[in-house]
Amino acid sequence: MLPPSPDRRWTLAKQLGVESAVVRFWGVDDWWEYETLLETRNRFADHGFSLDVVEDRPPMERTVLGQEGRDEEIETVKRLLRNMGRLGIDVYCWVWTENPVGVLRTSDSIPDRGDSLVTGYDHEWIERAEDHPAAGITEEELWDNLQYFLDEVVPVAEEAGVKMALHPDDPPVEELRGVPRLVTSLERYERVLELHESPNHGVTFCQGNFAAMGEDVPSAIRRLGERIHFVHFRDVEGTPESFVETWHDDGPTDMTAAMEAYQDIGFDGAIRPDHVPKMLGEEDRAEAHAGYTDMGRLFAIGYMKGLIERGQ
Repeated sequence: MLPPSPDRRWTLAKQLGVESAVVRFWGVDDWWEYETLLETRNRFADHGFSLDVVEDRPPMERTVLGQEGRDEEIETVKRLLRNMGRLGIDVYCWVWTENPVGVLRTSDSIPDRGDSLVTGYDHEWIERAEDHPAAGITEEELWDNLQYFLDEVVPVAEEAGVKMALHPDDPPVEELRGVPRLVTSLERYERVLELHESPNHGVTFCQGNFAAMGEDVPSAIRRLGERIHFVHFRDVEGTPESFVETWHDDGPTDMTAAMEAYQDIGFDGAIRPDHVPKMLGEEDRAEAHAGYTDMGRLFAIGYMKGLIERGQ
């Protein structure tokens, strides 16, 4: 995942032989407008990258909660999808009940091998927090709001030729600070897909979340098959209520079997490393999001390229 303008991460990606870009628009206002997406798409192209995935989201809290103003939020998502289609950007990675509570970790400095630092989650600490202001909304209301959203946007995605790829709730627990979460199991994913049957309505297969759910990752890949539009290649050890991120080669998932499963289903979309350890000498990246420092991603990309070549 790269920022919308060149920096050292772009250079590192090119040196590693990466050609497909996933973008997030840190600090850019109204990035879903055509002119901003156009400039970003062409900036990547000028530097030898194909911009294939937008992994950022316009505001959607009112949409998720079914509040006044949701139709305006949905119109922004529609505008994004239409603009992506005009520019040939294939995949939109989105979330549902990560709104409004978000992705949570309870530690970003758990020692791992060689004193590298990884992130982790312990639900006990979150249970001590005050309820979120949205607490009290029911699970059924959230399902109804999701149905409303999909019925509005999936036809636009079909018309635009854009694949919507829903990311799991992270962590995949049943409730956070009094707000239910929906995308927390393979069965619930299948229910989401059944809400609006369409080849353009699919999955961001985040391996770490499926591992935390207790799923056999290669089997889940095969079960979801062609509905997988985008992949986060990572691993965790533990349960939804208590887990730690792992090195890509040191977690419980058979990563070779996972890569073989993607090849078996004919997946040819974007796949990126996700949530890596912080390594020696990366103190200067204090501003980086936990799990998004550079050296661990260099290791992960090399590891992934090796697995891909092994299976060819």
